[in-house]
Amino acid sequence: MNQREKEQYLREYSILKSKGKPFFPYAVAKDSLMAVVVMVVIVLMALFLGAELGPKADPTTTTYVPRPEWYFFFLFEVLRIIKPAMLTPVAAIGVPTICIILLILLPFYDRGAERRPERRPIATTAGILTILTMGYLTYMGAAAGSPNEIDVEVGAQYEPGKLVAAQAGCLACHKIGHNGNDGPGPELTDIANKLPKAAILRTLENPTAPMPSYADMDTERKQELVDFLAQLRGEEQGPPPE
Repeated sequence: MNQREKEQYLREYSILKSKGKPFFPYAVAKDSLMAVVVMVVIVLMALFLGAELGPKADPTTTTYVPRPEWYFFFLFEVLRIIKPAMLTPVAAIGVPTICIILLILLPFYDRGAERRPERRPIATTAGILTILTMGYLTYMGAAAGSPNEIDVEVGAQYEPGKLVAAQAGCLACHKIGHNGNDGPGPELTDIANKLPKAAILRTLENPTAPMPSYADMDTERKQELVDFLAQLRGEEQGPPPE
């Protein structure tokens, strides 16, 4: 802000101060009224919508898919679409950190005297795009439901089994390609090179702890899951073991 802008600011400030109203009681009354409106809305939502309650917590399950609160849905969706998995820390930590740093440094790199949105096209456009992007990602994260995608190429006949594997929570303990976790279960990327189809079925129905049993799973879905797992051979596409 140069000397001319400072003088203009001081003149406008003195005019506004002479015509303005004191903070108390005018601003206090407006803030109090808005606080009451917000409280009424929250109480009405609690009375008519209620809390989003899930089933009773089971600390032994490995198939439960946790969901964040709604105000984290946008970040949840970013993590979903980021591929490969090694870039996940960039989305989860790097991007929010950069945004926070930019906000903290805003007074130092935005030294313009203008405050009207139409006279600040870059800042206004950036703000609108940020709000629209976060709104879209929040909507997509809310509508996505449980994870339903495993990023590996399989034949069309194995797509139903791939969907079952994603929805059954297999990625919570296993890794398939670059999807999922490195434990506590073994990697399944090349499970067909180690176990025949019958052994995979027996493992699903009678596993060792802490893996849950899938004996009660619908027969058709279980067979689709077995078929999908039985064709996972990693980069080696040799015949399955006898």
